[in-house]
Amino acid sequence: MIKPQRLHREPDPRVRRSFAAALALSAVLVVVALLLVGLRVQQVHLAYRLDALRAERARTETLIRQLEIEVATLRSPVRVDQRARQLGLTAPAPDQVRLAREYVTGTTGLAAAQRNRVEASVERIATR
Repeated sequence: MIKPQRLHREPDPRVRRSFAAALALSAVLVVVALLLVGLRVQQVHLAYRLDALRAERARTETLIRQLEIEVATLRSPVRVDQRARQLGLTAPAPDQVRLAREYVTGTTGLAAAQRNRVEASVERIATR
């Protein structure tokens, strides 16, 4: 029996190099495509997050406006007067009002009180 002869072809190094270059180029293109898809997914995710934050900001601004209106209503002099009357408070009589003798700037309340005590002592001694 005669064995059939096989054809033997010498490997061409240029084919191997061109195959490696095509493979490398394909890998680079796949990586670039994956990066672009990843960036687009991140962009969409950030857009949703931005929309949620904008909606939250709008709700917060609405709440702030409502609270400012409520504070203005509660601070209204008419309302304060009505509430004081409900609590039984009245305007002070003239003999109940005491005016401060002087206003001292740049000192603490303790220093002004000490000075007032000293002045009162001097006045008591002088009137004796």
